[in-house]
Amino acid sequence: MNDEEMLFEQVQMTTKATPGTTVWVYRCSVYAYPWYTSVRTILDDPAYAPWFVMFKPEGPWYSPKCDNNSGKCSQYYHMQEQTPGFPTGDGDCAAPACDCGSAPCGFYLWNHSSTAVVHGQTFQEWFIFTYMFNAVGSSPLVSGFFWDDFWPGPPGNFPDAGSGKIVEDTGMTDADLTQITAAYNINMEALKKETLSRGKFSWQMLWTGGKADAKGSTGPGPLVTASACANDLRALCSATSPQYVNRTMMYAFTNRDPSLANHTLFKADLANFLLTRGDYAYLGHGWLGCSRNYQFPEELNADYGVPVDKLCKETNPGVFEREWSKASVKMDCSTFAGSITMK
Repeated sequence: MNDEEMLFEQVQMTTKATPGTTVWVYRCSVYAYPWYTSVRTILDDPAYAPWFVMFKPEGPWYSPKCDNNSGKCSQYYHMQEQTPGFPTGDGDCAAPACDCGSAPCGFYLWNHSSTAVVHGQTFQEWFIFTYMFNAVGSSPLVSGFFWDDFWPGPPGNFPDAGSGKIVEDTGMTDADLTQITAAYNINMEALKKETLSRGKFSWQMLWTGGKADAKGSTGPGPLVTASACANDLRALCSATSPQYVNRTMMYAFTNRDPSLANHTLFKADLANFLLTRGDYAYLGHGWLGCSRNYQFPEELNADYGVPVDKLCKETNPGVFEREWSKASVKMDCSTFAGSITMK
């Protein structure tokens, strides 16, 4: 029930063990988690009620208002997706139940369109300066954030909703969904500007493929695939490709299993990354679930220098090359075989 504090402990441990490591922390932008102290504090204060989406006045409701184990109830909409509970649920909560404050444990829902000013703050001000940039988010040890989920607009296909029927339980109309989604986008744009002004970043600002202004995908894949290798590289080797213009590229491994020991396409992924990366880029995994054993091949420790060629070149049909100061990188799309020759 102290996720914020635990996250910061992990940040401190990681940065102490490996100085200079970039560490980001998790924040959900749509759901309000009472196992975060800053969220639980306002859930327990009735003055903040306008900042949350409510259950519709009359049932039936698919998500229960009350927790039968603790006897707590709430008119604020909440569901049990990924929620610690007893005797069932994600997490280990011994009897009588986890302590989420005066409210039941659950996924609550921010009302981004609220205009209510509570204790001198608008929702946007609280969301940015108290929730995101509290003592944890403001710490120089924290380099940025993972802003999970998004408001979907009509027809209300919420992410991570599981079996929760959010629209049915809240009675939100298409007009409501449109209004809150528009407010959400405004708040997130303000958050993005504040984050950049502080020299920090977020996963959602990464370019993981697609349109030039696309948000970073939670579960990205490789930007070059065997089936479309030549076309992918021709697009990525263009000076107008987003990673050369104004985006930081995130290139994900083909193998979505974090164990790369038997990853037959690892060298192809590494070669394609070195062929196409711009000044700012990441290579690795997106979201793959919890409690995984990640491998770190030795090739990731190698020093390939800096690019000599600004862009990769198609030297023969389907064959792409790029010179680095300490390596020559090549991809033959006919065999999808990547090679890196150290100088």
